Amino acid sequence: MELSQVTPTVWQLAFPVGHVHFVRLPDGYGLIDTAVPGSAPAILDALTRLGGRPEDLRQIVLTHSHIDHMGSAVNLVEATGARVLAGAMDAPFIRGTAPEPQPVYTAPEHALHEQIMAGFAEADVRPPRHVPVDVELHDGDTIDGWGEPVHVLHVPGHTPGSIALHLPSSGVLFPGDIVATAEGRAILGPFNVDREQAIASFRRLASLDVEALCVPHGEPVLKGASEVLRAATPENDWV
Repeated sequence: MELSQVTPTVWQLAFPVGHVHFVRLPDGYGLIDTAVPGSAPAILDALTRLGGRPEDLRQIVLTHSHIDHMGSAVNLVEATGARVLAGAMDAPFIRGTAPEPQPVYTAPEHALHEQIMAGFAEADVRPPRHVPVDVELHDGDTIDGWGEPVHVLHVPGHTPGSIALHLPSSGVLFPGDIVATAEGRAILGPFNVDREQAIASFRRLASLDVEALCVPHGEPVLKGASEVLRAATPENDWV
């Protein structure tokens, strides 16, 4: 898998579905999302390429509960001992103590979902194993141990408990699946449980001062991300 540097302390590990991001911490590394089940070996290999050992993975932040984000979390926890952080309202779905709400698909989204599911079947992607959540995150929380402030934003709509992480000092935003990119544009991520709520969350993220946008789906925006976000028209996406 391709490992590319986004900022001096952030790297993207690209997967066919659901990129993950490493963040260098003062005492190791953090990981944003974990891709689909079966991705742990590639993630641990990337950690080695960054000069880290399994025990150097300190935190795993799950932006939400979907299979391409929490899919390999339990395997990585078993291999590294990392703590898992996730939005409070998605924590029951990640733990497996409540059923995950299903998205409401537009026609284009339905076609894309069928295509992705066919790809999962061909690749023999297994159902995800649930994982304990060590820290439940809420809007306005900060995450410690990153060497700079990390602001947690509750951005519901894609799932009830979706979160984004904003690092204002370095101008980095991890939006989760509220934002994707395509052909140099920021677009609304598909497969939302509440489309209007997701659009409102997108607009909230577009109001931030952001230089680099680290999306799970699409290419990262390495500079001028605020302008890209504010030029977006999420109301017109996937219709």
